[in-house]
Amino acid sequence: LMPGPDRARNSPASRQAHVPACREVGSFGRACLAPMEPTMSQASSTDTSLAPPENHGWRVTFAGMGINLALGVLYSWSVISKGIPEGWNWSESGKSWPYAIACLVFCLIMVPAGRMQDRIGPRIVATIGGILVGAGMILASFTTTSFGYILGFGILAGAGLGFGYASATPPAVKWFPKAKTGLIAGLVVSGFGLASVYIAPLAKSLIAVYGVPTTMLVLGIGFLLVVVGLAQLLKPPPKGYVPQDVTQAAAPAAAAAAPAQTQKKEEFTPTEMLKTWQFYLLWFMYACGAGAGLMVIAKLAAMASLQAKIELGFILVAVLAVGNGGGRILAGMLSDKIGRKATLCICFILQAVVIALLSQTQAGTFLANAVVLAVVSALIGANYGANLSLFPSVTKDFYGLKNFGVNYGLVFTAWGVGGFMLAMLAGKVYDQTKTFTFAYYTSIVLLVLAAAATFLLKAPHHMEAAPEPVKELDAVKS
Repeated sequence: LMPGPDRARNSPASRQAHVPACREVGSFGRACLAPMEPTMSQASSTDTSLAPPENHGWRVTFAGMGINLALGVLYSWSVISKGIPEGWNWSESGKSWPYAIACLVFCLIMVPAGRMQDRIGPRIVATIGGILVGAGMILASFTTTSFGYILGFGILAGAGLGFGYASATPPAVKWFPKAKTGLIAGLVVSGFGLASVYIAPLAKSLIAVYGVPTTMLVLGIGFLLVVVGLAQLLKPPPKGYVPQDVTQAAAPAAAAAAPAQTQKKEEFTPTEMLKTWQFYLLWFMYACGAGAGLMVIAKLAAMASLQAKIELGFILVAVLAVGNGGGRILAGMLSDKIGRKATLCICFILQAVVIALLSQTQAGTFLANAVVLAVVSALIGANYGANLSLFPSVTKDFYGLKNFGVNYGLVFTAWGVGGFMLAMLAGKVYDQTKTFTFAYYTSIVLLVLAAAATFLLKAPHHMEAAPEPVKELDAVKS
């Protein structure tokens, strides 16, 4: 028989206290808290603080998707601009300014909004976004001038888009293990891509019945309530929470057995990220992928009309939107299986091939068919949308979650610069040449360059000093 103290130490209750507090959390894997040497009080009572926190991952994911479905009000501008009465005396260039300013402000505000999200949490920042979007559209509803719409829709609503979009993805991906990053990022951002499926016909119907001012007022109030309401569901995991795959469950114990002097750097500040060459390569690839896609997407309906002599109108917009949203999810899922680099390369090459086919479309050919053009539109939308799920996933993989909001905000500037500057350039070239040759071949060249860049891309391999292990005595005292 063992002496009394040894018997107590080796009793079933004592052995159970040494087991890591883990539990299965469905598709999330396992969440664990590290075991500690029990004190005398712990030996006689159960410490409920060791229980893993409740996982809100799927609730946060679908709340983020819902917010993006509302923020897709940006895509309603094409319908709104067409409904502006002639009595308002707007020029065609005047009609394009509110949308262009909204896109620019959206892009630029992502950086400070991302930093705020990292520091004060997604709930407050997304709420600010909903208020700004609603207030901007409500303000625009009381004016008939281009300046009023630039201020309301362009600046205020554009800023709201940045605040809301920056807050939707980070809290969702933090709840899930790395193996699900692509899927979760794709689900959240798919809402923005799918939004035009319902927003465009809704805005068109409202304008036909009530006019532009009332439509702006109704949409402003509606999206304010939706975004602010869903923002209250955006909850990040508690500090120190690390979701683990089942295959990774034994990793902490192995690491504890042989503590290293240095370890691979996992978390980068914005300044540290800007010092890595990988950031600039990612930025270049993002600008190429987004710019090439938007150059074609912006003129897709006109391309089909002039080359194929087919008027598809809203059908092309709808299938493009479905492809845009679906591509974000599918590309994210595929990247979880085969890797981000391989998925990016596939999407860039496939997009180049599809655009090359579109450039050869002429009336009377096999390509000048409504079904074929619908498939081509869906593929262009899917490959463009893949950028919006793959690049946030790569940013998280390379630079960590701690500063993910501001880090991705900096990467996202490539979307604004590459996308809209190249789209505007393509439009000006078309006005002078009356041909889409520049848009087609510039897009193909950019996509080939981006595909080639994937072979150079690799994660930063920076080392940092490993934290000193906590001594057992200190753990007991604390």
